[in-house]
Amino acid sequence: MDIEQLATAIRAGQLRALAKGITLIESRKPEHIQAAGILLETLLPHTGASLRIGISGVPGAGKSTFIEAFGGNLTASGHKVAVLAVDPSSQLSGGSILGDKTRMEDLARDPNAFIRPSPAGESLGGVARKTRETMLLCEAAGYDIIIVETVGVGQSEITVASMVDFFLLLQLSGAGDELQGIKKGVMEIADAIVINKADGDNVARANIARQQYLNALHILRPRSNNWTVPVLTCSALNNDGIDAVWQMLCDYRDAMRASGEFDERRRQQARQWMWALLHDSLKELFINDKNVAAILPQVEQAVLDGITTPGAACRRLLERFRRM
Repeated sequence: MDIEQLATAIRAGQLRALAKGITLIESRKPEHIQAAGILLETLLPHTGASLRIGISGVPGAGKSTFIEAFGGNLTASGHKVAVLAVDPSSQLSGGSILGDKTRMEDLARDPNAFIRPSPAGESLGGVARKTRETMLLCEAAGYDIIIVETVGVGQSEITVASMVDFFLLLQLSGAGDELQGIKKGVMEIADAIVINKADGDNVARANIARQQYLNALHILRPRSNNWTVPVLTCSALNNDGIDAVWQMLCDYRDAMRASGEFDERRRQQARQWMWALLHDSLKELFINDKNVAAILPQVEQAVLDGITTPGAACRRLLERFRRM
């Protein structure tokens, strides 16, 4: 594979080349991992110019409908939008639905939009392991708005928030009951809360929910001293309030850049990324070590049978690893 040629094609915005580059990045084959590393190093000077947005929300909040309406408005204004939608993978079969293109039909046909569904695999909280690298490829291909849609389960929101510039939490109206079930940690990482489906009979309920979320935010420590988390309402189905969401994002970007926090967050995210990759690499190195592999099944069985404690088993494996 000619990496230089692939990098040139990606920079030219060729969709086939971009898809090929992302597939290369997602591969776990040793030769592909090495080639992907070279590709990323080649393209790195041409990345970083986008606004990276993470979107999560409760099931049924209308994430796909919102992203299609939001993305369509942006492309109509001259932006190029990439949507990285992480699909949940079955822990039993490893299968994934990968249905995002069918849920965003109009955006999928838009020449200025790129939708990449990715199986979550074994990644923490359902966030694809290579989402960060995929963002860089999309930026190199000229996409100035990157949207990462999470499956909205467990730790996925925390993970997505650590790789984007802005984290948007999409919620439903009628928050009186749901508010009790919202995790404090998720509220604390949100840069904005948007209540979707504020249409028809739901308008009044959406306004009540907005006030309840505002009250809840007052008792939480703000994520940034340079930004007050807003709560907006919209109807993605009717394309109502979507422009206000984009204006709010622009205000955020301007405020954070003026304070220097925008660039500082990205610097810290790059460091966190390095450590996350290092942890993954060390785990693979450890498990594949011949000294560890020789006794690993025996040690695991001893833990299962209650013969030894997990802590003692861990120390034994580490001792074998140190002998390499």
